[in-house]
Amino acid sequence: MSEEEVARDLSYDDVPMFNPFDPVTHRDPYEAYRRLREQDPVHQPLPGVWILTRYRDAAALLRDPRGSSDRRKSEMYELFLQSLPEPLDPDELQPSMLFLDPPDHDRLRGLVHKAFTPRVVEALRCRIEEVVAQLLDRAADRGEMDVVADLAYPLPVTVICDMLAVPEADRDHLRRWSLDLIYTIDPIIPPEALSRAQKAGREFRAYLSELIAERRLRPGEDLLSGLIHAEDEGRQLNEAELVSTCVLLLIAGHETTSGLIGNGALALLRHPDELRRLHEDPDLIRGAVEELLRYDSPVQLTGRLMVEDVEIDGHRIGEGEDVVAVVGAANRDPEQFPDPDRLDLGRSENRHMAFGGGIHFCLGAHLARLEGRVAIGELARRFPHMTPATEDVAWRDTITLRGLKSLPVAF
Repeated sequence: MSEEEVARDLSYDDVPMFNPFDPVTHRDPYEAYRRLREQDPVHQPLPGVWILTRYRDAAALLRDPRGSSDRRKSEMYELFLQSLPEPLDPDELQPSMLFLDPPDHDRLRGLVHKAFTPRVVEALRCRIEEVVAQLLDRAADRGEMDVVADLAYPLPVTVICDMLAVPEADRDHLRRWSLDLIYTIDPIIPPEALSRAQKAGREFRAYLSELIAERRLRPGEDLLSGLIHAEDEGRQLNEAELVSTCVLLLIAGHETTSGLIGNGALALLRHPDELRRLHEDPDLIRGAVEELLRYDSPVQLTGRLMVEDVEIDGHRIGEGEDVVAVVGAANRDPEQFPDPDRLDLGRSENRHMAFGGGIHFCLGAHLARLEGRVAIGELARRFPHMTPATEDVAWRDTITLRGLKSLPVAF
């Protein structure tokens, strides 16, 4: 089904709807979220699909063990495989931990989580500060920059590639593969995007297989060598799991953080008083990043497949049905956040859902927060008078991830 057909199917005049393909909604979904949250917070747009927009419902869903992240349990999975431009190889069928349930999810996450603890992440601070300083020095010399291309993207890519010891000469390929692959986490994927994603996935996996083979011969102190060592010693990761884990780390390690920095910078540009506030009080940065994550979350949607019948606010949701938590709407719920549409860098009790919840709470949350604090804090410190070069910013056309294509500014 094309995006245009989906948009027509989701256009009813008699009920409030969230149509993510509508251009106006895509640029700014929060008014549509508000209407849906107020009028139909447990909403069924299509048979077998439910949308949750209240904080309490979304948070409960992500903690509910009756919700599965493994799409292979869906009756639609076989139909999805049949719709692919080309059949998948056996190794391509191996999902990352993002789309697994216990015990496999717990086993894979347990092998990786030690690399993302607060102590280990804090040890990366000097490197993060060094990269940010280099990137902003270049921008200062020009008197202008594209916040996305010149800061939000290269910072997290550099850090996660350093952690996995991906050669610098190979890092440009990551951007191309990543931009094509992120469509696979959207609820609906146009055929042409699916074809590009399948091609990118095969190229990415082939590259990683070669890199893994090289690292087996010449191991180092990097995260990839550690994962290989765990596989060789305990047979805890097979080759397909190792590759899928690396794909997830490399893509998730930069896409969401890039969105945090880009979306956060745009929010500050549109609220110059808050930008000035952060410039004058740098100690606000910790809470500021949490507020920017809440205000315009890089991850807008997350879903679960129900493996048992459940009831949510009087609605019976059957086994095998999909339930989508709209994180962006939950983070603007006035029941949880007073005056939720106001950007307040000093907001307290900010328990947002930008990193998800439950067993799939973002593994890299500590790293994303640190990168965001350094990058946004330095932007505010060095360029408090930066102004947008255009008011008509361009958003990427993905649905699950919300991020800018570019954000040109002048100093």
